[in-house]
Order: sequence, then C-alpha cells, then structure tokens
Amino acid sequence: MREASFVKQNKEKWIVFEKALDNNVKINPDDLASYYIQLTNDLAYAQTYYPESKTLLYLNSLASQAHQKIYITKRESKNKIVSFWRDEFPLFFRQYHKTLLHTFLIFMAAVIIGAVSTLNDDSFVRLILGDGYVNMTIENIEKGEPMAVYKSGSHIGTFLGITINNIRVAIIAFAFGIFFSVGTIYVLFSNGIMLGAFITFFYNYGILEKTSTVWLHGTIEISVIVIAGCAGLVMGNSFLFPKTYSRRVAFMKGAKDGLKIVVSTIPFFIIAGFIEGFITRYGEQMPWPVAYGIIFLSLFIIIYYYIAYPILLNRAINRSVPKLQLA
Repeated sequence: MREASFVKQNKEKWIVFEKALDNNVKINPDDLASYYIQLTNDLAYAQTYYPESKTLLYLNSLASQAHQKIYITKRESKNKIVSFWRDEFPLFFRQYHKTLLHTFLIFMAAVIIGAVSTLNDDSFVRLILGDGYVNMTIENIEKGEPMAVYKSGSHIGTFLGITINNIRVAIIAFAFGIFFSVGTIYVLFSNGIMLGAFITFFYNYGILEKTSTVWLHGTIEISVIVIAGCAGLVMGNSFLFPKTYSRRVAFMKGAKDGLKIVVSTIPFFIIAGFIEGFITRYGEQMPWPVAYGIIFLSLFIIIYYYIAYPILLNRAINRSVPKLQLA
C-alpha cells in the first residue's frame, strides 16, 4: 500500500485518538488499551514499509503519548458513566456513521419490500404477521378499536415485557453479525419486512392514521433496532474487511466496538418500553399535538444523539487542536 493511501485510510482515527489524549478526554482504560493496540499495529506497519518517513515519526510520538497515559494515569474517573455518554461514545461512534447509513438503507429496502408485497398480495401479511394477529386486529378494527391490543395487560407488565424483548432483539441483531454480517442483515430484513407489512395492512383498511399510536413508542424502538443492526455490521465487517490488521485483531476490535454500540441502545429501549407500557394505550384519546409532539421529540433525540451530536463534538475538538501535517 502506498504511504499516502495508508495515511488517508487511518488519518481520521489517529487524529481522534490524539485529540482525546491532548484534551484529556476521559477514556475507559480497556478502550484506551484497545486503541493503543491499533496504534502500535499501525506503527509496526509503518516501520516495515515507510522507514524514516514523517508518518513513522508521527506514529512514534503518538504511541509514546498513549503509553504514558496508560501507565501513568491510575485513578478512574468518578464520573465515568457521565463521561461515557457525554464524550466517549459520541466521539467513538462518529467513525461508524457510514455503517449506520448502510444499515438504514438495508432496513428501508426491507420495509419497501414488505409494503409492496402486502399491497399486491393480501395473504402476504398473514405469512409475515401470522393468522392469529391478523384475525385479532381485523376483529378490533370492526369493533372500532384497531389499537386495542396495546390496551391489554398491566402497565408494569407491559413495560418490563416489551423492554426485555426489545433488548433481546437488539442483542440478536448484534450477535448474528458474527456470521459475516449476513445474520444481522437477515434480522434487519425480517424486522423491516414486518414493519412494511404492518403499516400497509392498516393502509389497506383505510386507517393508516391510526398507526400514529404505534409510533409513540415505535419511533425509538425501530430506530434503535437499526442502530443495533449497525453494531452487528461493525462486528461482521471487521472480519470481512480487516484493513491493515490481522483478521483476529480486527475482529476483536469490531466485536468490542459493536458491543459498545449495543450498550448505548439500552436506555433508549427502556424509554420505548416505558412509553408503550404507560402512554401508548392512551394514544387514541390523546390530543394529536401531544401525540405527534412525543413522536417528533423521540425522533429528534435519536438523530441528535447518534448523528448530529457526534459530528458537532468532533468539529469542536477539531477547532481546538492544531491541524496535523502528515506525509
């Protein structure tokens, strides 16, 4: 690989790491060690193929700083959790925005397939959602209560059951990435087709507007399933495309990064479960400004935290640190 290509491929990662060190961003010791391993792998590669280059000098300097931070800094932050959510995760997740985009496109393709198939074949929705659910929903529609299913069960029971189930789906979406990303794509397609079929089913009965009740909790729930799918692709792709690392090192990094992404989704699944357990059942009686306010606020929070905030935070750090001069 030409030196310019090597620098272009890894420069963003080095800059983020250097800024974290220079600005004393509090990094989890295990994560710091992982970044250090990646850096030393790049250093070894540069020593082999680009001896006496400016790139090698830069990586030597950066590795030295990282070594000092690992072995000199002993005390962990008392605000470790706050630091993770406020600084560490958003800075880390910025590098996976492209993977998130690919995940979203895969999911949306599945939604479209589910919708088109349901429009053209009435039996398709039964194949996807099951006869029991479809028959029950038709009965509820005829009774004038299409969303009656969300009114059943206790508040606490629904909250706990839905939250646990959603976290299970997220873990599966991530874990199936071990099958070279194909497993995660399958989970995304399954959920996407199900969503497309569900929405079109209500459209066919002329009550599409009633699905706003579902989106009270579904906005966060569906969004975070896509993010969990991103975690699975991060792990699977790390083995398929190891770049300059060995497949073992690349896979270990991808698995750890993917797990971190999954962990970030847990609070959002708890929020979605709370909304479904305590709020969704009142959605049909809720004034539409309140209902749509909850939906758009939920969407804003997801987009801001996972997309806008990481970009803004990285830009803020970029402005505070002199630009690097690499070969």
